[in-house]
Amino acid sequence: MGQLETEQAARQLCELYRRYGYTQYKMSKFEPYDLYVRNKSFLVSEDILTFTDADGRLMALKPDVTLSIVKNVKEGAGPQKVYYNENVYRTSPMTKGFREIMQTGLECVGAIDLVAMGEVLLLAAKSLETISGQYLLDVSHLGFVAGLLDRALVAERHRSRLLALMGEKNVPALGACCRELNVNSEAADFLCCLATLYGPPEELLPQLEGMVRTERMAAALQELREICALLPQEHLRLDFSIVNNMDYYNGLIFRGYLPGLPSGVLAGGRYDNLLRQMGRDGGAIGFAVYMNLLERLQRPEASCDADLLLLYDSGAPAAAVLEEAERYRRAGQSVRVERKAPEGLTFRTVRKAGEPA
Repeated sequence: MGQLETEQAARQLCELYRRYGYTQYKMSKFEPYDLYVRNKSFLVSEDILTFTDADGRLMALKPDVTLSIVKNVKEGAGPQKVYYNENVYRTSPMTKGFREIMQTGLECVGAIDLVAMGEVLLLAAKSLETISGQYLLDVSHLGFVAGLLDRALVAERHRSRLLALMGEKNVPALGACCRELNVNSEAADFLCCLATLYGPPEELLPQLEGMVRTERMAAALQELREICALLPQEHLRLDFSIVNNMDYYNGLIFRGYLPGLPSGVLAGGRYDNLLRQMGRDGGAIGFAVYMNLLERLQRPEASCDADLLLLYDSGAPAAAVLEEAERYRRAGQSVRVERKAPEGLTFRTVRKAGEPA
C-alpha cells in the first residue's frame, strides 16, 4: 500500500468506529513526561523523546495514546467509547531510531461486560476485514494463564520470565525455567502445551477444558468460549503464546494478522489493571491498528491508481480535457489525467488504469 491508500484505510476505519457510536479523541503531540515515565513498562518502547517547555516543564513527544485516554477519562460519566487516528513517536526495533507511527484504534472504558468485549473484538475483526478479506484474529486469555500460575504458586516476580518464554514458543527453555522455579510437573506441562497451542476454537476449547484446575481458569475459559461464539469462526484462532504484562493487562488479549506481513498489524486487550494503577475505577478494553505496517503490503498486480485513465495529446484544449475528466467524476468514478506520448497524435481515449494503452 502507498501512503494515500493507507490514509484512505484510516478514514474507512474511523468511519466504521463512528457508525458504532464511538467519538473521536484528539490529543496534543506533546504530553507531560511524568505520565509516561510512571508507566514506562506499559509502553511498546520505553524510549521517549523529551524536551523542556517554555514554562520549565519536561514534556514528551507522545509515544502512546491509551495512557492519555485513561488519564482524561471522565469518571462517573458512564461507559466512554472513543476512537483515534494519531501519530505516535517511538523507536523501531528494525531501524533502531525514532519513527513517526500512525495508529488508528479505539478504547472502551467503564463497565465492561460480554456485550462490550464482544463489540470491541468484532470491530477488531471488521477493521482487519476492511484492509484485507484474508485476515486472522488470534485470541488468548491472561486469566487462564494467571489461574494456572496461581495454582502452581509461582511468585509474581518470576511470572514475566515464564510469559516471555511462552511468547517466544521456546518450550525447552520454558521447561527448564519451570524446573528452576520448582513449578510442579502438571503445571509445567500445561504451560508448555499452552505455548504451542494454536488453532480454531472448536478444536482447542476441549483441550483447555481438560486443563482447568481453579475457578479463575474456569471463569476465563467460559468468557473465552462466549467471546469466540460472537466472532467470525473462519478467521478466528486461539493462541496462548500471545502474552502481555500482567501488571497492566488482564483477561482477553488479541492480535490481528494480514497475509504478507511478518508481524501483527493489530494489537489489543483488556487492561483493567492499568486503570487501577492510575487510580481509576472500572474496566477497559481496546486495540490499535499499526497503519505504518500497511505500507509493506504488496499491491495486487492489477492495482489501479484510479477507475479510469484519460489520455490526451499535446494539442488537446485544456478546458476540454478537464471537462471530460469531470464528466466521469460526476458519474462517481475516479479519473487520472495524463498526456499521451508520442507527440503529434490527435486522438483522445479513455481506458481503465492498469490496461495497456
